[in-house]
Amino acid sequence: MGHSHAHDHSVCIETAIAEAERLCAERGSRFTDLRRRILKMIWQGHKAVKAYDLLDQLANEGGSAKPPTVYRALDFLMDEGLVHKIESLNAYIGCPHPGGDHVSQFLICDKCETVRELSSPSLTAAVKDAARNAGFTIRRQTLELHGLCADCDREREAA
Repeated sequence: MGHSHAHDHSVCIETAIAEAERLCAERGSRFTDLRRRILKMIWQGHKAVKAYDLLDQLANEGGSAKPPTVYRALDFLMDEGLVHKIESLNAYIGCPHPGGDHVSQFLICDKCETVRELSSPSLTAAVKDAARNAGFTIRRQTLELHGLCADCDREREAA
């Protein structure tokens, strides 16, 4: 999968926050303390995080955020391209390349719940061509693939 189960996420978090600060400053968007904290929480692992898990974590830190506040922060982070929503899990994952517009494919491990984002131009083009051939215009494309990551697959084979 590219991230071992023992992966240190501090570099991921630092990189994501620095890129978010740069992009928001460049765009004139307000990267508030709450938005920063939520983005850090999302980047604590490479697993999709549910909004209510973020709310619980904020409460454990002594915060008093309400669900609408968390959802507004998530909407901001999605609008800025800093996070993606994984529809099949109703959860959120940090975007490793938030600077540009891209179509993503997600590999979701059903065992360890790690999510890896891919961006395959050839796969995106193939889906667009198939849709066009069917007389369909795609407005938004996200592909979520469920299976086993390399680490979990090795563990399964070794068992």
